[in-house]
Amino acid sequence: MEGFMKKNLKYFTEVLLFVDLTSIAAIGLLMAFVIPSGKQAGDNKYFMGLHRHDWGEIHLYLALFFLALLTIHIWLNWTWIVQTTKSYVGDYWKKALMAMAGAWLLVVFVAWLVVRF
Repeated sequence: MEGFMKKNLKYFTEVLLFVDLTSIAAIGLLMAFVIPSGKQAGDNKYFMGLHRHDWGEIHLYLALFFLALLTIHIWLNWTWIVQTTKSYVGDYWKKALMAMAGAWLLVVFVAWLVVRF
């Protein structure tokens, strides 16, 4: 029974990840190309009764929910991640996963630097 529950949880998580990510993308495109930005836009910053800042908040909360779902997704698929990494790099799988985590942190740090300065 435990395998059945885990399989259902994986499926539900995948569906939520898909819906959440497509929603984030749709709102991002909406904010980039449909809802005007800047001071010159005046009162035209509304879409479907919500202000541009409201859409931005929804975008943020969906992104935070995505991170939570991603954590669950990685946890549910951890065995597959380890086994696949082992098949590519053998005994160095821990170092490889640490290098991937480090690369991710480096990308986040560089992105922060670009936005900050």
